Amino acid sequence: MHDTTTLAQAILSHHAAPFAGFAPEPVPTPTLQDPVYLAALQACSQLGFIAHDAECLARAWQARALRTGSAQPEQWPDEPQDFGLQRLPRAQQFAACPERLGLYAVLPDAQWVGRMARAGVPTVQLRFKSDDARAIRAEVQAAVETVQGTGALLFINDHWRDAIDAGAYGIHLGQEDLDALTAEELQTLHRSGLRLGVSTHGYAEMVRADAVGPSYIAMGAVFPTTLKKMATAPQGVGRLGVYARLMRHYPQVAIGGISAEQFPTVLATGVGSVAVVRALVNAPDPEASAAELMALMR
Repeated sequence: MHDTTTLAQAILSHHAAPFAGFAPEPVPTPTLQDPVYLAALQACSQLGFIAHDAECLARAWQARALRTGSAQPEQWPDEPQDFGLQRLPRAQQFAACPERLGLYAVLPDAQWVGRMARAGVPTVQLRFKSDDARAIRAEVQAAVETVQGTGALLFINDHWRDAIDAGAYGIHLGQEDLDALTAEELQTLHRSGLRLGVSTHGYAEMVRADAVGPSYIAMGAVFPTTLKKMATAPQGVGRLGVYARLMRHYPQVAIGGISAEQFPTVLATGVGSVAVVRALVNAPDPEASAAELMALMR
């Protein structure tokens, strides 16, 4: 039998440093009465994990304790089985993409996609924002055509039906977009053969993404970004490191406010790809910046 308060303090003493900088979160209403679960729920909330991530971690801590017979407060949980991730080989799995996608440029239009593909960037994403269906379709088709012969892998953000029709390499979806798909639409996307990348912002979303077996997992935002309003706080390198260990059987993309100076610390977590937006589109010489960032990747 474990003393909940003592065990929670032990977890905090071992793991406060990697997750420094986050304000404590309210402890969510417990769904179990297991002492290891309760201790982990308290500790992870104190470390700043929001409710559904603290719950996910607490259940993983309990699952590991049941599996091993020990609470192991010194060891942060990172075994996929303790989080309920799919066993390998996965029953649900989209088409595979390279394990290391390298520099990943997220770009606003087809012209930028072609420019960065010709500069040698190995992975590019078209994130084209418009309410005009015809303009979207034309931009997706143009992006597919502009990467022809470059070797760049092109992912389309959101517009998955247009991506299928145009013959893109893959599609990237956020959590809300993934959740909005019906079972039939998800099956259509799977049958198309397109690779699927999914954005995640914490443990609960990584577990949700794993259920469909995406081709890669994107994790962020690592640092503050002004490009879009984020529902979750920047995750930081400490969290990115534990996320990367848990999701080690997936290709991983780190994204969110990452500059050239931060590449070494981000890559030290083990992620195989770093996504950038402003570091290229706001650069005085985007081709030179791309070359610099690709050298850092190597």
